[in-house]
Amino acid sequence: DDQIEQERANQHLAGGCCALAAIYLMGKFYVANAGDSRAIIIRNGEIIPMSREFTPETERQRLQFLALLRPELLGKEFTPLEFPRRIQPKELGKKMLYRDQSMNGWAYKKIEEDDLKFPLIFGEGKKARMMATIGVTRGLGDHDLKVFSSNIHIKPFLSCIPEVRVYDLTQYEHCPDDVLVLGTDGLWDVTDDKEVAAVVMEVLTSYEPNDPCRYTMVAQELVLRSRGVLKERGWRLPNDKLGSGDDISVFVIPLGGPGNYT
Repeated sequence: DDQIEQERANQHLAGGCCALAAIYLMGKFYVANAGDSRAIIIRNGEIIPMSREFTPETERQRLQFLALLRPELLGKEFTPLEFPRRIQPKELGKKMLYRDQSMNGWAYKKIEEDDLKFPLIFGEGKKARMMATIGVTRGLGDHDLKVFSSNIHIKPFLSCIPEVRVYDLTQYEHCPDDVLVLGTDGLWDVTDDKEVAAVVMEVLTSYEPNDPCRYTMVAQELVLRSRGVLKERGWRLPNDKLGSGDDISVFVIPLGGPGNYT
């Protein structure tokens, strides 16, 4: 993240990205995630999550706590409190459900003038945005990113620190059908863990266990199924729902070799 900031200053390069990395070291996989990509292990048909997405929803309390410690980061446009919906001026003095950085559930409060500001976190699911700007809360870069038509910087809320999960390969016997799947949000937006596992099993069983191209074909099939087919109304999945409009990158990494097949 510091290197990207130096390049921005020296070479005038802007931008940012999420990061998902898997490192094999001394019999263990270390999976580090900063962003909304996802990693899962499929072992004997079982799905083992190896990451979680970092979004305004999943990191609500961290973002609100930072806003509490440094209110100047919000400018005069945002409130750190979360409400079920936007507050209207006519609702001043009335009671409304809210929650702050210390709350998992909701409570009532009397609406005050500051509560009319735009919420730090607004929206649900993939539509959730932080400061009405970005839908991911960890990653690299984006040092120049600001709230639209303002001088409020987003970067102080974006963490470059990944969450790391460890998987000990020596604890299990792995066959050639056991894999680690790494994918960007373009895959997971339209395909859930179970659907990915089903595609993995479907494609792998159509190849010989010692055929190395079988894993590449799984990754290719996952990309194709997530993108869908181009029709008059855009890219569509077999169920006629919209295909992924985001970038789709997929890695399928085998955890066992032909000699381990049982």
